[in-house]
Amino acid sequence: MYRFLIVIEKADGNYSGYSPDLPGCIATGDTRNQATANMYEAIELHVRGLLEDDIPVPESHSFGEYVAMPPGAV
Repeated sequence: MYRFLIVIEKADGNYSGYSPDLPGCIATGDTRNQATANMYEAIELHVRGLLEDDIPVPESHSFGEYVAMPPGAV
């Protein structure tokens, strides 16, 4: 099984997504959910293309975490 972190960002009028471990694999959507679904499809196609071309699928090394700062801490 392959597992990749995706990052979804709010853009001007839509959402965009990318995976740090798959350079060039990006997607957009009108909503956050649509961008996430489009990223799933983009990753599936990206990995399938790599496998068809006998290119190794990169291992995932990325992770995400939120850092919470209490009000007045900065």
